[in-house]
Parts: sequence; structure tokens; C-alpha cells
Amino acid sequence: MCGIVAYVGERTAYPIIVKGLQRLEYRGYDSAGLALVNDGVHVYKCKGKVKDLEEHAKGKSISGSIGIGHTRWATHGVPSDNNAHPHVSENGKFIVVHNGIIENYAHLKKELINRGYTFQSETDTEVLANLIENIYIEEKVDAEIAVRSALTKVIGAYGLVVTCTDEDDQLIAARKGSPLVIGVGEKEYFLASDATPIVEYTDQVIYMNDEEVAVIKKDKLTLKSIHNDAKKPKIQKISLSIEEIDKGNYDHFMLKEIYEQPLSIEDTFRGRISMDHSKIFLGGIIDVLPRLSEAKRIIIVACGTSWHAGLVGEYLFEEFARTPVEVEYASEFRYRNPVINKDDVIIAISQSGETADTLAAIKMAKEQGALIIGICNVAGASIPRETDAGVYTHAGPEIGVASTKAFSSQVTVLTMMAMLLGKTKGELSPNEYQHLIKQMTEVPDKIKTILQSEAEIKTIAETYKDANNALYLGRGYLFPVALEGALKLKEISYIHAEGYPAAEMKHGPIALIDENMPVFVIATKDKSYEKIVSNIQEVKARNGKVIAIVTEGDDVIKKMADHVIEVPDCHEAVAPLLTVIPLQFISYHIAVMRGCNVDQPRNLAKSVTVE
Repeated sequence: MCGIVAYVGERTAYPIIVKGLQRLEYRGYDSAGLALVNDGVHVYKCKGKVKDLEEHAKGKSISGSIGIGHTRWATHGVPSDNNAHPHVSENGKFIVVHNGIIENYAHLKKELINRGYTFQSETDTEVLANLIENIYIEEKVDAEIAVRSALTKVIGAYGLVVTCTDEDDQLIAARKGSPLVIGVGEKEYFLASDATPIVEYTDQVIYMNDEEVAVIKKDKLTLKSIHNDAKKPKIQKISLSIEEIDKGNYDHFMLKEIYEQPLSIEDTFRGRISMDHSKIFLGGIIDVLPRLSEAKRIIIVACGTSWHAGLVGEYLFEEFARTPVEVEYASEFRYRNPVINKDDVIIAISQSGETADTLAAIKMAKEQGALIIGICNVAGASIPRETDAGVYTHAGPEIGVASTKAFSSQVTVLTMMAMLLGKTKGELSPNEYQHLIKQMTEVPDKIKTILQSEAEIKTIAETYKDANNALYLGRGYLFPVALEGALKLKEISYIHAEGYPAAEMKHGPIALIDENMPVFVIATKDKSYEKIVSNIQEVKARNGKVIAIVTEGDDVIKKMADHVIEVPDCHEAVAPLLTVIPLQFISYHIAVMRGCNVDQPRNLAKSVTVE
């Protein structure tokens, strides 16, 4: 993995591919490469960034109207020039870029070595290139058949684009478990791992499905299954704009996306809350609402930040709808042989809609007869197509690897779902229901107030930028916020940080607290307020440095804490949406001050589309 861009048409392919790879840099990568069809195939690749690839290609042949490009995030083999994509088969017949993992590559490689093939890299992708070529030569078939035949022999995930030197007027693309989007133009086609490299040229796209193969020439596209069944391409219009994937006047995408949260939250509930605040309408789940109401249990599956959003959802569903909830790491859930009943509801949360573990988890649960509901930000992604029903978050594209507005939009959707379910089941009175809706609609303006505190929060970040460790504490709805705050600090500043329920501090972490330990405490006024005040006193008694996020006007904690960040008063159920903002700012500014790559933190990919 991590990003694919390809082009076939009448324009020069090189600038389209390079710009597309730059658009995909947000996904994270360690090397880059491309191949251009021009009186033969010219391959340029290297360890490093896209700018290093451009430097590598300077002065060399970069003409041609067909090309494939790739940014790689190492799975098989360390980052190196040899392991970078594209990979060329031994006899030079096939050039391949590939996202995903070929799980049986070692077995296939051994077979190919026995047939006389040698290998230049450590990758599974080179094995695939040679497998295709071997079938092509041995069976004397055309390139498309060789690709389809090879794919019936591989186990694992792939999103790939192939060019054949003998049939150099076309590209062959295929997908299983790793996304590929085809942009449709006038006598031209664009391919990419997501729509961001395509939007500049066309708003017409085809989202490839699993086990589909596309044969693409500049004036023709044929879509079929790997078993040669004809498929009808479904062309969709995307609404993504260049402005949405540009930093504008912000220094980093993450900062831009922090500031976009009032709008992204409003966009998420816009049209779903009535003007008089009397009701919530979620069209994506209206048909399954009776089954959701009768569910004996809700299981939320997600990874990373989405898992933290799911933890907030657990509190919300149990509080408002009195439905038992379990929150599972998708990566563990899928392998645990979990007990799933037909009256369970699975809620799968993923920003990209392509998270491999979450996809595998919902497929497994679907086989057991459970109702599957998706919460996703990307229309046309795999999870919305695999689920029985769902709700889009409408956060807009999130380019920064560290999630910000996707998290708050996911929590917004979960809050609305829990409120609607509570009202439907009769667990929320009409007055409570309308009060909560009003509280939700006030969140964007309250966040705007918090955003005005950036300079103050930046000063606090300056104080703790050299810390080696940090502790984040919260209770109830705010415990998941503590986890999310710690994750943000780890992700982009590389400071070790842990989130805990505040009362659990006494069960181990309190041993770590001394005068060098910053302790971030989310302590807005709710039913746990008096308890968390006691927890702060315990930290101060051990000389810990307390940075507290409190309700505006709080004068109790202000006397104890070393630093206080105020947020507007709100219902405790929407407090996560407010209190996460200062923690995002803290992480962002510490990372910038430490010279870290905020938008592309080391070793991380935006969408984890392989295990």
C-alpha cells in the first residue's frame, strides 16, 4: 500500500500522475514511483517523497499518454529503491502498482523460483508481476486473461493497475479489499485509490467493487469479474471540490480541519434536525429503525479514533435508549470467534469506509444474520456498500492523518442516533428529546468560541513541548475524550501518552506522577464533577502538572490546576464535542514546536486498508 494514480488518454500522463501522487501524500508513504508508456515503458522510482521522485526523473524521458504511479508504505520489505513500486516482471512484459497484501506470496514465489524466476525486491507485488507474466507466456493468452487468471490464484487484498508492454494502449485494473476509483473523462480515464487526485479533471467516477477487473483504453472501458462475467459500470457524480482538498491559508491540513469542525458538525446534522428542534430524521436508517429498536444488544466495531467515537456512543445509547452496548476493536473482534445473535445490531464506524479490519468484521457479522449499520464519511466506499443501512457523516475530505473533524462528526451521528432511538423506544420524554436536540444545534457556535482560545492554548503547549510522557484523565462521557487526546499527542508529536478513566489512576498510573508529568484532565461540570476534583487533588499532592479543561466560570478547579482551558457550558452528552477541541490544539502546537510532520506523521497511513 498506500496510493495509486494512473492515466490513459490524450494528455501527457507525467504531470497528472505526479500531481495525483502529491494529492495522496496525506495517506502516508515512504517511497514513490511511476511508469510511463512511451516507445517502451520507462520506470522511475525511489525511496523518499514525491519531490525526490521528480528530482530522480529530471532530464529523463517523461512523455507518453499512458502511465501508472504509486506511493508505497512498507509492508513486505524495508523502504528502499528496489522495494518501491512499480514492479517489473523478469522479462519486462508487465509493470504493476499494487496496494494490499498477497498473503500466499511466499508459496507463489517458491513456485516461480522453481520455474527459473529471480527477484530483485522483497515485495509481494513483484511476485504478482511475475505470476502474471508466467501465465501470459506459458499459456499464450492475452494480458487481461493473464491478470484475471493470476488473481484467481492469490489470497489476500489488492488494488492494482497493470500495463503490458505488448499491449501498450491499455491499462488493466483490479480490486479486492483495497479501493480503486476510475474517473471518466472525454476520451480519457483516471484511476486512483480515492477521488482526491481525480476531482481536478472530472466529477464522473466509477467505484470498483471487489473481484472486478477493468480493461481501460482512452476511448473504451470494459468491466468484468475475475471469472469473466460482464459487469455494467455504474457512473456516479462526486461533489468534492479542489478547495476542499487544499490547505488554503492554513499551515497544515490538521489546523484547517480543526477550524472546519463547526461547519462539519453543522453539515452532519443539517437536514436531519427539524427547524423547530422537535425531531431528528435519519433517512439512512429509517427502514431498519424498528429492528434497531428491538435489538437486544448493539456492538460497535471500529479502529483507532473511530473506536474512541464508538466509546462515546456506548455511553449515549445506554443512557438514552437503555440498550446494552459493547465496543470492539475490529481487528480483535474478527478473530475472536465472537458470539453474534440475529437480534444484535452491529454499528461499524470508519472515516474512509475502507478500513480492512472493520470491513472483515462486518462481513463476518453479516454471515451470522446480524443487522449491520455503517457510519462513514466517504460516499461510494466499501463499508456503505456492505452494510444494510447507515448514516454518512458529511465531514468533507479529511486530509490530515490525525483525525479531527471526522471524530467530531462521528460523535454527532452517534448522538443523533442514540437520541432518536431513545425517543422511539420511549426512554426519552418529548421534553428531554427536544432539549437534547437544542443542545446539539448549539454545538457549532460553542466550538467557534473555543477556537478563539487557540493563542492561549498554544502558550500552554509551549510549556509542555519537551515532555517525554503525558497522562490524560476523564470520567463518563469524557473518558473516551481522554483516550482521543492521548492518541493525538502520540500520533503527531511522538510523545508517549496514555488515557485513563480518572479513578483508575490509583490502580497504577499514579506511580508515574511527579513534577515532570503533565496531566491533562477533562473536568467539565457533570455528575462526576466532585469525583474528578478529588482526582485532581491527588495529582497535585504528588507534584503533577495539571492542565484542566473546565466549564466556563469554574472557580474550584481553577484554584488547583496549573493551567485551565474553559469551554462553554453544555449538556454532558455533547461535552465530548467541545472538550476534544483544546486537546487537538495542544497536540497540534506541540507537534509543530517539536518540528514534526503534522499532516504525515511517521509510520502512519490515513486509511489502513490492509491488516
